[in-house]
Parts: sequence; C-alpha cells; structure tokens
Amino acid sequence: MSNRVGFKRLGRKSSHRKALHRNMVTSLFKHERITTTKAKAGEIKRTAEKLITRAKVDSVHNRRIVAKVMWDKAILNKLFVDIAPLFAERQGGYTRTLKLGQREGDASEMVIIELVEKTAEKNAE
Repeated sequence: MSNRVGFKRLGRKSSHRKALHRNMVTSLFKHERITTTKAKAGEIKRTAEKLITRAKVDSVHNRRIVAKVMWDKAILNKLFVDIAPLFAERQGGYTRTLKLGQREGDASEMVIIELVEKTAEKNAE
C-alpha cells in the first residue's frame, strides 16, 4: 500500500534522483522545451513551477533558495531576469505537457514539457 507518497522514486536512489531533477530543470529553463518520459515530466513540472513562482520576486533570499536546486548561475540569472517576468500576471500553470506517443525501445510514454511563454517570442516583438 502506498498511501501519501509525496513523489515518484523513478527507480533511482535519492542522490541520482536529485541530480536528475537538477539537470532536467536546468535544461528546461535553458532550452525552454525538453523531451522526456511522462513520469519524469510530472516530477520536473512540480519543481519547475515552484521555482518560477519563487523567481517572480527577485530578492537575495529567493535567489539563494533557487540556487540550491539550480547550480548553473547563468541559467539562474536567466530564470530571474528573462523567464519569471513573463509570468508576472499568471497565477500558475507555467508549463505544458504535449504527448508524443510511445518510445520504440521500451514503449515508455514520451512527452514534450515546455514553458507556456517563450522568451524568444517576447524578444522578437
């Protein structure tokens, strides 16, 4: 019985899972769109949405809290300067998940997780 389990283990030990989270969230903010499995996307979505909400208020305290998850300082700065202001009026739902179908090797459900607002679109205007 698995009552009140707060997260999916994804078949990994805790250190591997934390590293996976860090890398995937950093890649999501760097490229604004990544392809992954449905299970991983669900976990990454939770983390990414919390970080964007935190980044909407640019303070030293919030930067330090987000820096615990994201170690790349350039991407951290991009999150606070470019990405978070796009979602200033939005109350949540910063990411979307698009289904791609099944992966050929093991039939895992594949999805694209992306940010709803794109920085390239805003810079072009």
